[in-house]
Amino acid sequence: MKEQLLKELEELKKQALSKIREADSLTKVEEIRVSVFGKKGALTQLSKHLKDLTHKEKPIVGQKINALKELLEEILDEQTGKLREEETKRDLLSRKIDVTIPGRKFTIGRRHPISIVMDEIKDIFISMGFKVADGPEIETDFYNFEALNFPDDHPSRDMQDTLFISDKILLRTHTSPVQVRTMLNNKPPIAIIVPGKVYRHDLDASHSPMFHQVEGLLVDEKVTMANLKGTLELFVHKFFGKDKKMRFRPSFFPFVEPGAEIDVQCTICGGVGCRVCKNSGWLEILGAGMVHPNVFKYCNIDPEKYTGYAFGMGVDRITMLKYGINDIRLFFDNDLRFLKQFR
Repeated sequence: MKEQLLKELEELKKQALSKIREADSLTKVEEIRVSVFGKKGALTQLSKHLKDLTHKEKPIVGQKINALKELLEEILDEQTGKLREEETKRDLLSRKIDVTIPGRKFTIGRRHPISIVMDEIKDIFISMGFKVADGPEIETDFYNFEALNFPDDHPSRDMQDTLFISDKILLRTHTSPVQVRTMLNNKPPIAIIVPGKVYRHDLDASHSPMFHQVEGLLVDEKVTMANLKGTLELFVHKFFGKDKKMRFRPSFFPFVEPGAEIDVQCTICGGVGCRVCKNSGWLEILGAGMVHPNVFKYCNIDPEKYTGYAFGMGVDRITMLKYGINDIRLFFDNDLRFLKQFR
């Protein structure tokens, strides 16, 4: 039995050393380690036969097993270290940097033209003493329509004009609901502008289902239409320049009386007429008027003591005018060639 075990140990030594030298990957080295020292490994199985030897034979065979174990562990560790070093060298060579290659250029981002114009509008009105107010884009029928004096049969309440979530919940069609919220929670004098996104069923070269508005409200004693006209003339001249032509036209909005629309000369065609201005030479940028007494009543403000004006403008259309853009859909196409033109 002793001689047979010694013979098998010598054979295991030869085979293991040969396999270790031929191993060309860490995976193969680990497989050899398991095949020799694992629970079912060759050396482990041979060690189990020690119990079958005599008292004198056990130390002789045991020393041979321990010596082989130490030898193979040493050779395995050497081969593992060698292969890891080679792997590290290959990895470093694969990541070698050629310092003569030109560096990568990092492009500087641009602000969206609507954001640029929105901030410019806010700066102009803030310089006049207005404060910026904000409110939810998901609104109730009360704030979006009822408190603003919209009758139940008004066309804007129809599904083809307004994006309803439920019978009484909708995506706001203008930022005027914030004016109502402000008047309900504050006493006059009030002077605010309300920039933000609004939503309507609309899509063509000059309309989008999601667009941006800035609305304004001023409430105090003895506020007149002259104050409104002066404020908007100052805005147009600061934004478009003193030479920009503008006009006021009588118009109707449920929440103001009297009401007006403000047009500026089309910058696309210079007033000659084009598809953007529908060949009129003018583009409407503002709706405005004196706050209707019914709106004051909804907001618990005495219409006998206070008057006020309100206005609302489409930022997207104003941006088109400022930069001579003939299609509003360009703002939402995310074409970098278009967006990189703006600073």
